[in-house]
Amino acid sequence: MADGETGRTFRLAYVPGVTPAKWVNVWTERMPGVPITLVAVPAAEVVELLRNGGADAGFVRLPVDRDGLSVIPLYVETTVVMAPKDHAIAAADEVAIADLVDDEVFHPLDDTVEWTVRPGLPAFTRPATTADAVELVAAGAGILLVPLSLARLHHRRDLTHRPVPDAPQSQVALSWPTDATTDLVEDFIGIVRGRTANSSRGRTPASPAEKPAQRQAQKPAQNGSGRRAAPASRKKKGHRPR
Repeated sequence: MADGETGRTFRLAYVPGVTPAKWVNVWTERMPGVPITLVAVPAAEVVELLRNGGADAGFVRLPVDRDGLSVIPLYVETTVVMAPKDHAIAAADEVAIADLVDDEVFHPLDDTVEWTVRPGLPAFTRPATTADAVELVAAGAGILLVPLSLARLHHRRDLTHRPVPDAPQSQVALSWPTDATTDLVEDFIGIVRGRTANSSRGRTPASPAEKPAQRQAQKPAQNGSGRRAAPASRKKKGHRPR
């Protein structure tokens, strides 16, 4: 552990639907002297939290305003449609956007899917949150398209969901303030990227400026004529016996 890290806490923000447990478990094993604090934050507020120093790093949903932030895209989620169990989608294995043309579709203010053209018909209101929209779907007032993890997060017995392959998808990324790329942030980046504990603790490798010097030190020695000296183990060519 680097000097000055003892007694520190690493603050990790995450938006709804993201489950950081696997990375947190690795951190706990590798960094027992640095506790990790999880900060649950709405998707619409995570960027402001990072910029204000409320967390060292965070899992966000793209797209986000990247001004002043570093971003590492991680994975893409399937988009699904949520509807009451007696809705027509329940009879299908998957649904196309064109199948929803006559349905009222909620578009909450914290929607994490970036739409060029919104599907279906506009619902009578724009709920403030996805959770509010789910309640309206359960009341039979319309349907909702969300990333699969959010459908699982808001699972209800009276609702069902089906994949929508031709819908835009939501991408999860790791982000942090660029000017606050600390050693602890580098350590967490290494964990998220799957680096081993012995891989420079997950931190940035030697800069390119150091590599030429290393290559020069590995060049074979030269003799006085400027030619490379032959390896000592090389045998002189002789005549083959006939």
